[in-house]
Amino acid sequence: MSCYLSTVVIVAAAALALCGIGYYLLCLWSARTFRRDWRRAHTQAAHYTPAVSILKPLRGADPGMYEAFRSHCLQDYPDYELVFGVADGNDPAIALVEQLRGEFPERRIQWVLCPAALGTNLKVSNLVQMLPYARHDYLLVNDSDIRVPPDYLRRIMTPFAGPHVGMVTSPYRANTSRRLVPRLEALDISTDFFAGVLAARQLEGIHFALGSTLAFPRWALSAIGGFEPLLDYLADDFELGARIAAGGYRVVLSDVVVETHVPDYPLRAYWEHQLRWARCKRDSRRWGYLGVALTFGLPWALLVLALAPHAKAAWTLLAITAALRLVMALVVGRWILHDRKIPADLWMLPLRDVLGLAIWAASYTGHTIVWRGDQFVLESGKLRLATSHKAQATSRKPQATSGE
Repeated sequence: MSCYLSTVVIVAAAALALCGIGYYLLCLWSARTFRRDWRRAHTQAAHYTPAVSILKPLRGADPGMYEAFRSHCLQDYPDYELVFGVADGNDPAIALVEQLRGEFPERRIQWVLCPAALGTNLKVSNLVQMLPYARHDYLLVNDSDIRVPPDYLRRIMTPFAGPHVGMVTSPYRANTSRRLVPRLEALDISTDFFAGVLAARQLEGIHFALGSTLAFPRWALSAIGGFEPLLDYLADDFELGARIAAGGYRVVLSDVVVETHVPDYPLRAYWEHQLRWARCKRDSRRWGYLGVALTFGLPWALLVLALAPHAKAAWTLLAITAALRLVMALVVGRWILHDRKIPADLWMLPLRDVLGLAIWAASYTGHTIVWRGDQFVLESGKLRLATSHKAQATSRKPQATSGE
């Protein structure tokens, strides 16, 4: 019986490894198609530069935040403004915004006090209160730590010259220290997460958005009821893109790569962050996320070898799987995302993939997540605060300071 069970496990793991090989080939094809499509788009690009309001909700001051803010002020773009939002008038991020206004007095920069906790997602709560202060018909939301190149706005806004475009989003890579834990997360972003985005684009098109860039016209936001329907969702970026796509508008994945900052946190914080991300994806795309188990070719091939170490077929399967995984990591991480750290970090791929499979399995063991020190219960993508210090909504109106 034990031998029978062992054989069943080996066969099942081998089948899953073969599924992983198929997934790696799909990602390579998807990367090639993405690169080809954008080369063609650049030869036909229109110079479309509508005025843009950049909305950046803030909470606290993170490492590298000022340089991220500063990169938005160095844009080669004719007309745009920056609107920051904070829930607390003593938030340390305000000092950075004031420093930015001092360095760039020619830019329209303001910060808005957003005191009302309108829902469990305080980022979206800030956006609701910031929106009345945005002047322009095109809006762009991105995270506080996102650093962008000087041609970012030009390249993000160009697709809106095309028909029925309701959202443009962008890929990202991670800037981090050389410690092991943050390097693992950076490796995940560049060689696994975005590979999945490219595969989704190839198979069904982009029907979601990434928090690294959410650019959309005001009328598309109005068509889905504004930010208010997103107030209790954890994956507000995914929901915003999904709702705009469901409204019949195109969501375009740009080729401009931005940079996020991965904090130098310990292993436990890394696990909590990855588990929150995994449970968020599980609730956002239930059936699609179940199939993620089929993408971990390398761990399944390692399991086959561990159970049948003397089988030549097991070694052959591992060699093919590992080779394709390495090629996929290099093509997506280095060729598409231009992540220079990838070649030096390829040795961590087996560890990252084994951890990734463990996190995928753990995502199905509960519904709680930890986000900025608070514990929430995740119910069909919506957040319910589990800790006792739930913020109460206040009737005070948001206030703004002008950068002019």
